[in-house]
Amino acid sequence: MVGKKQFDVGRALDAAMVQFWRAGYAETSLDDLSRATGLNRSSLYSSFGDKDALYLRCLDRYARRYGERYEQALSCGAGGQPLRAVRAFFEVTLQRIADPDVPDGCLVAQTAMAMPVLSPAVAARVVEAVGLQRARLRTALNVAELAEGDADNYATHLVAVNQSLAVMSRAGASREQLDAVVDVSLGALSQALGGRG
Repeated sequence: MVGKKQFDVGRALDAAMVQFWRAGYAETSLDDLSRATGLNRSSLYSSFGDKDALYLRCLDRYARRYGERYEQALSCGAGGQPLRAVRAFFEVTLQRIADPDVPDGCLVAQTAMAMPVLSPAVAARVVEAVGLQRARLRTALNVAELAEGDADNYATHLVAVNQSLAVMSRAGASREQLDAVVDVSLGALSQALGGRG
């Protein structure tokens, strides 16, 4: 039918997302995106707009996909088990890192490291994604009755650890090393909670 897209938009976005995730924003050309998606340049532009617009759609798709998993993992914090919730949160990241069907690392972390070359719209979106992750953790820690300001500090720390897991995985860290990083953070949180959670 004339005017109808003759391709699966979701698959094309997933292919573009993996390309950006693997190579990074700056190192991904329109030719790379064309090869990855199977779409020519004019189809890419007419369907998704320019590179920034496509990147934003990919970043949103990534954040939504993994954000839902983080939300589900942290939901047990509402039951008064913040330590268990944070462990489940990290497990989402560790499972993604171990998934052979996706690149190493994290698209959000990789994007954050490329801030100097990003457009203001893309930079703002990655700041928003990191902020949302922090807010999710802060909500899970709210039930913990930590000392004033400690929940905020731990939420910020846990986001930093989570992003560093992605960077370390790209640098070849083993699952055992990543588990050790998580265990140290959970040990510190457990002490702050007085063994609760």
